[in-house]
Amino acid sequence: MLRTPPSRWIPGRRDGCARLVALLALVLAGCGALSVQEEQQLGAEVARDARRELDFVREEVVVAYIESIGRGLVRAAGPQPFEYHFYVVDDEELNAFAAPAGHVYVHTGLILAAADASELAGVMAHEVGHVALRHIAKNYNTQRGAGILYQLGSLGAAIFLPGAAGAGTQLVGQLAILGVLNTFSREAEEEADMFAVKVLPKAGWSPQGLVSFFVTLNKEGGPSPPAFMSSHPATDDRIAATSALIRAEKLPEGLRKSDGGKLEIIQRRIRLLSGGARAPAPPLHRH
Repeated sequence: MLRTPPSRWIPGRRDGCARLVALLALVLAGCGALSVQEEQQLGAEVARDARRELDFVREEVVVAYIESIGRGLVRAAGPQPFEYHFYVVDDEELNAFAAPAGHVYVHTGLILAAADASELAGVMAHEVGHVALRHIAKNYNTQRGAGILYQLGSLGAAIFLPGAAGAGTQLVGQLAILGVLNTFSREAEEEADMFAVKVLPKAGWSPQGLVSFFVTLNKEGGPSPPAFMSSHPATDDRIAATSALIRAEKLPEGLRKSDGGKLEIIQRRIRLLSGGARAPAPPLHRH
């Protein structure tokens, strides 16, 4: 999860909220973290509701490009219990997030902000890491003891990390669950960064792209809160820590930062598409 200002969301439908709260209560009755099957069930519910609530880019070339990067990262990560789905959200904020069971959403604002393809791949690898390392399931277990049912009514904005508290009361409905589950600890964020540093070279990408995008976030996102006040590491700390991880790796020769101009083409297409009417929700893509 990236640290950005709040984005545009449309209030959810109360019947969808009731379904997800009922699902949540059912899982809470069990012990421990979410099982794979329970996370898949929750992921399917959240994805269906996201399809109604978010503005999606349906342009085939743009979507196929993001899916191609995502599929390469998933293959490099090795066998997993989830089928991954990658979506492009029409939103200018520099953001990307993972929903339960491998649903990964990338904002157009983030795609446009990437200086090269390795930066975009770095962010996506971080989000794949949250899924592969079962952070959502583990976070669910942590939230059980913190009154998660009460939090559902007020923590929808948590998906956007510190600085979005003012938007919390405006976000109601089914996607509130995603906000709670996606509020990862500093340790989880560091683990996802470590995962990205390991997986990116296996997929042929330079992991330095993740570091350079953190620098972009530092410039675009405004001053970061002190680390002890945030559930996420301060961006400067992440830059230093990730750079140290990369230096410790024995990286192969020929890792890519660019993809031969494909990203630039996609960025131009997104700019041409911007300002249009809200696109219909895309179908779920299975990989």
